[in-house]
Amino acid sequence: MIRTAIATLILLLPAVAQARPVVVELFTSEACSSCPPADALLRQLKGTEADLLPLDLHVTYWNGTGWIDPFSLSAATERQQWYASLADSSEVYTPEAVVDGRDQVIGSDRRALLSAIASLRSEAASAVPVTIAATGDEVQITVGSGSGSARLWLFGFDDSHTTYVGGGENRGATLREINVVRSMNSPGIWNGSPATFRLSRPRGTHLAVLLQQENGRILGATAD
Repeated sequence: MIRTAIATLILLLPAVAQARPVVVELFTSEACSSCPPADALLRQLKGTEADLLPLDLHVTYWNGTGWIDPFSLSAATERQQWYASLADSSEVYTPEAVVDGRDQVIGSDRRALLSAIASLRSEAASAVPVTIAATGDEVQITVGSGSGSARLWLFGFDDSHTTYVGGGENRGATLREINVVRSMNSPGIWNGSPATFRLSRPRGTHLAVLLQQENGRILGATAD
């Protein structure tokens, strides 16, 4: 009887917010000579900060300056432009790091990046539950309950890539980059109620999901 009562009580309890990683999006390009130090910093943080979700997003506007970045995505360029608009600006640059959808700093500035991460950790301590499961070519994303509404983003990314650059500002350099985003799309809008989204698996060996509001604030995040 006691066990049955406890089990019933657990089922009746509301969903509890869970901790999530702090998201660091680095906007970069293999054609930009200022970017390798930022990529090195992101790589270092991935190895030392367990509560981070780093995403390496390669923009397109450096292409044609002697080197075409094989990982550049128009969606990455559009996402950076959206972040600029949130700061009432039209200026974009590389390397730029956006921390948790809120703070925008020079991606190679270690002090500024660590400061932004530290200041936003408290927000990441309480999050809308988000889970992701991939079976074959299908991905299922489950979002728990919460307040407000937000857009769901699905990223496909690779662990790492090593590239010999044959032209442009980094000509002759061998670049090693981690968590390189290969695809990104939005499967839908979450309105505060528990929801499940199913879609085809995107390009990339790993998956990350962000639940993000129109002002950039991230409510939930996870990666496989």
